[in-house]
Amino acid sequence: MTITETAPSASRTIKVDALARVEGEGALTVRVKNGVIQDVKFRIFEPPRFFEALLVGRPLTDAPDITSRICGICPVAYITGSSQAMEDALGVDVGDGIRRLRRMMYCGEWIESHVLHAYLLHAPDFYGLEDSIQLARQAPGVVERALRLKKLGNRILEVIGGRAVHPVNTRVGGFYKSPDRAAVRGLIEPLKQAVEDSLATVRLFAGLEFPHFEPDYTFVAMHHGTDYPIERGRIVSNRGLDIAIADFEQHFDEEHVAHSNALHGVMKDGSGPYMVGPLARYALNHAQLSPLAREAAAGAGLGPVVRNPYKSIIVRAVEVLYACEEALKLAEDYQELAVPAIDLPFRAGTGTGCTEAPRGICWHRYGVDGAGRITAARIIPPTSQNQKQIEADLRAVVQDNLHLPDDKLKWRCEQTIRNYDPCISCATHFLTLTVERD
Repeated sequence: MTITETAPSASRTIKVDALARVEGEGALTVRVKNGVIQDVKFRIFEPPRFFEALLVGRPLTDAPDITSRICGICPVAYITGSSQAMEDALGVDVGDGIRRLRRMMYCGEWIESHVLHAYLLHAPDFYGLEDSIQLARQAPGVVERALRLKKLGNRILEVIGGRAVHPVNTRVGGFYKSPDRAAVRGLIEPLKQAVEDSLATVRLFAGLEFPHFEPDYTFVAMHHGTDYPIERGRIVSNRGLDIAIADFEQHFDEEHVAHSNALHGVMKDGSGPYMVGPLARYALNHAQLSPLAREAAAGAGLGPVVRNPYKSIIVRAVEVLYACEEALKLAEDYQELAVPAIDLPFRAGTGTGCTEAPRGICWHRYGVDGAGRITAARIIPPTSQNQKQIEADLRAVVQDNLHLPDDKLKWRCEQTIRNYDPCISCATHFLTLTVERD
């Protein structure tokens, strides 16, 4: 990292050549005049990847494998959402056995993704450390616990999906092969240990110091009457929205802005930015958490609604605890599937799917023809939906912290961005921050 100050007075330019602990390529520009923020742009200059165009004309059965390549951290989100959308288009129901197996695999993704972000990417911010390597030197037991949890998340994906990254045992309609019962039951004892590790994680993060910042967010998440939302539910908000997945486009859209290659999610009613992800899920589904997870959250000082985005690190820890408990329950109840996948009766139609990726709702819509070919595709990932809210947070945070020198202000901005665990891409890690002050 290099910092260059072009002028010691009111007008300065700061360049940070490399920001670790954010996935992908992004930049931030802030312009300040007479102590007032004039402009905030969180720019994503990751090249467009054209996955939706790539899907058109392909067999609908290719969608899970192709879309899983969008992300190496949360491929299950894309596998599950695209599979659900195709099954919706074909009018088929996979049944409880396949749904429970998908949910267990998704728990593995939540565990490995949340632990990676919370421990190794976000926690160093709170300890004033540059990275997890410094954290490992100061607290090796903490990092060992993180790696133990992440390894278990990956192991769940291996047992059910065939491998830890981009699983190969999944397909539209179910699975190519029913996972071996002994292998699934082999996860039970490690998951019991993981519950204890997760409780320790909640207690650890509860002891961090958090900046005071509590915007009145519009939360949007999935909601299910009995289950904490992972792979099914309706879409709801804390402003009264309650819609079916298929009605998403009646209320939400995306717009292109000049400073970013990623589309920005918007609400069609013009009510402003909205937040998806752990804080939204937690606020809209607190009652669906397990008793142990609610107890751990309360012990960490969390109420049923958390508006401080820096405390998302605790909420993620609570969700890891829930995912470990849920995976443990599903592993104990698991029986091999007599029919691992259902037959697909090809027909023309349109289908939608939506799941809760670790970073928030990930929505899909596809058109298919009678020969089983994809005719249209639209995918709206969580990071696109959060971009406007990230900019709104940055504007408020910079305004509240203009008294800080640029290096400390840069640190706070990066920490603010990391609250969202933005999945900018799976490519290089890079942020350039420019602050112009008049």
